[in-house]
Amino acid sequence: MITYNLMNSGSDSLYAYLCKSIKQDILHGTLKPGERLPSKRTFASNLGVSVVTVENAYAQLIAEGYIYSIPKRGFYVADFSNLTAQPQKEIPAFSEEKIPLTGGDSSYFADFSSNQTSSDLFPFTIWSKVIREILNDSRVQLMTNSPCGGIFALRESIARYLKDFRGMSVRPEQIIIGAGTEYLYGLLIQLLGSDRVYAVENPGYRKPERIYNSYHVSCARISMDEAGVQVPELERAGADIVHITPSHQYPTGIVMPISRRYELLAWASRKDGRYIIEDDYDSELRLSGQPIPTLHSIDMSGKVIYMNTFTKTLCSTVRISYMILPQPLLKPFYENLSFYSCTVSNFEQYTLARFIEEGKFESHVNRLRSHYRKKRDMFLEALHSSRLQDMAEISGSEAGFHFLLTLRTDVPQETVIARARSKSIKLVPLSAYYYGDAPEHVQNIYVMNFSSLEVSRAEEICKRLYACCG
Repeated sequence: MITYNLMNSGSDSLYAYLCKSIKQDILHGTLKPGERLPSKRTFASNLGVSVVTVENAYAQLIAEGYIYSIPKRGFYVADFSNLTAQPQKEIPAFSEEKIPLTGGDSSYFADFSSNQTSSDLFPFTIWSKVIREILNDSRVQLMTNSPCGGIFALRESIARYLKDFRGMSVRPEQIIIGAGTEYLYGLLIQLLGSDRVYAVENPGYRKPERIYNSYHVSCARISMDEAGVQVPELERAGADIVHITPSHQYPTGIVMPISRRYELLAWASRKDGRYIIEDDYDSELRLSGQPIPTLHSIDMSGKVIYMNTFTKTLCSTVRISYMILPQPLLKPFYENLSFYSCTVSNFEQYTLARFIEEGKFESHVNRLRSHYRKKRDMFLEALHSSRLQDMAEISGSEAGFHFLLTLRTDVPQETVIARARSKSIKLVPLSAYYYGDAPEHVQNIYVMNFSSLEVSRAEEICKRLYACCG
């Protein structure tokens, strides 16, 4: 008769340890398929435990499929003969270089590729106060499932904000909330159709194309001139939808003039099913003059899908974005995609809604503008007073927190980047944002994201950059 030393059960209960012991003997082949196990009473007597202990162990083994019972005959081992002889394959270990375990903090003296938000800029005190108010005042609403497009209170707050500060007239039901624009792109592909041709700016932000490719949709790359995407190229590419950043093109910084905006709207109106995705990702952070009016605000034909995010104005870890659907797309969206749950928690939505309603968001954005304007000015002042001035040219510094730095040097771009890296400065060339080969004239032009720059290091950064060009 099989027996086990139950004194070694450790923290396991007796029945769990007995179950585990029998299971191991079955898997190792000590107990053969079809072999009859002792009766509950006989086994309990032999082990010196209660019948209930054996009964519970047998019940668990039956539930997991290791043994089976035949009424009035007993318990038998299931057939595991095809499994016990197979050796377990060793799974190779992955290093952190292959699987990033964290977002990672930049170890560079200056990292001009980073969009990390400083913790000093987030309004923790005000945000936590609003959270406490919401927890006290809105307990029922917090536990009520959100509609697919997001809670109405947040959509109303966004609609009022856009009316007051962007001159946009939208209804709350046109606004769809999502956890990041990447998620919203996926919804748009399902809404507009995967058989369409989606166009992106070239050069441009690379993520939209990667998302479109992941959905296996056709993606056309449209070249730009000094006014933005070229409409004749849209026609030649057979594009149905074009994704643009007209208020502050990334990465060139181009602000699309009104003439090109109307040209694009005319292109969209010439054919059913054409739409423009207007990505207004950093419009609130224009550092000089008034914010540029949106393409959506002059669209009379319902051809513009407006997208924006709070990751730039709050912080990069707050994943709350929204899109505004034109009227013709509302019915198909709610008919075909309303089964999706909103991907932003009620806690965040209600907190942000009140944050906007009480004017705290407007105050926060004003503070951000002042902060980034000062940071930009201090860096440019350091550059103009350094030896780098004679070989450097700045463009696109009026909006957002990136600009272009052109270095007039005979040193090849790859060498400049390598030298900068050796001096703990990370540079990203404009050529990296082109699809395919970049034109020769963009060599030694760099996209300078200064959001995470420490201005106390500005003079030293200029010295190191100058040394890279000599």
